[in-house]
Amino acid sequence: MVSGEVRIDARGMLCPWPAVRLARALRVGATRVEVIADDPQAPTELAAVAASANATIEIVLDVSNSIFVVTCR
Repeated sequence: MVSGEVRIDARGMLCPWPAVRLARALRVGATRVEVIADDPQAPTELAAVAASANATIEIVLDVSNSIFVVTCR
């Protein structure tokens, strides 16, 4: 079981893999997950996983990556 924060570096992974890794982290008990992803489908896929887990999602854009912060309510 994982508790607390988890960071997933999913750069270079095509969907559904970033979403699968997020779902796994939430399933084992993570309360806050940061996912770094560069797949164009990641925002849609990660938002769907967050919604199904009743979690919030925030997208932070930096110069080269998107960071998706998913927090359980």
